[in-house]
Amino acid sequence: MNRDDLPPTVPPVEPPPAAPRGFTARLRNYFLTGLVVAGPVAITLYLTWWFVTWVDGLVRPFVPVDYRPETYLPFGVPGSGLVVAAVALTLLGFLAHNLIGRTLVDLGERLLGRMPVVRAIYRGLKQVFEALFSGSGSSFRRVGLVEFPSPGMWSIVLISQSPSVEIANRLPDQEEHISVFLPCAPNPTTGFFFYVPKSKIIEVEMSAEDAATLIMSAGVVQPGSDQQKKIAALAGMANAARIANAANLEAAQAETD
Repeated sequence: MNRDDLPPTVPPVEPPPAAPRGFTARLRNYFLTGLVVAGPVAITLYLTWWFVTWVDGLVRPFVPVDYRPETYLPFGVPGSGLVVAAVALTLLGFLAHNLIGRTLVDLGERLLGRMPVVRAIYRGLKQVFEALFSGSGSSFRRVGLVEFPSPGMWSIVLISQSPSVEIANRLPDQEEHISVFLPCAPNPTTGFFFYVPKSKIIEVEMSAEDAATLIMSAGVVQPGSDQQKKIAALAGMANAARIANAANLEAAQAETD
């Protein structure tokens, strides 16, 4: 074959340059990025301040006026009630470990155990606090995957305790079950609680805090990513939500026209 018979070489077509974004769009993106950066910090500071002031309001009436910092200072000291509450709880725990303290605690529990309505509330709250704040407890410290809500779809769950004997005897399968909590996105404080066979749970090496972050961000913030990647991912999610809302508004206006 002669070289002249070959088809001419066509140079590759370069894609058209992206249209420059307008000044308003850049300002909007800057605003959303700043909101993503400052929003979590502001909410964290607000919640911390609310908790400190709430504890101060509860503890300050029990502190004598002579021992309050504002008695000797021209301004109030936020957090003084929180310090008093922490010291008081530490002393209470120290006394509860002694013989006299355990005797008083047992006496108080027996008194509460004789009250029909208060008894159920106290026992339930005591079990919850022991499970959450006990150093030896394992509730919600392990993370796993469960095939839910349908086969082939996997959800993150927080592994809790094994069911009681009464519930375990009523479960249909003879296999060992375990209770799990499935948080919902973006609010992990709500979700589903159910019992699942232990063999159906795939335990993953992830902390409960990382699992909560993953759920709240709807998968945008992955465990192990650095802070800059987290901020960029959240900014991208905010930008995508803005574009989707603008598209919905344009579609709604087109339908009305």
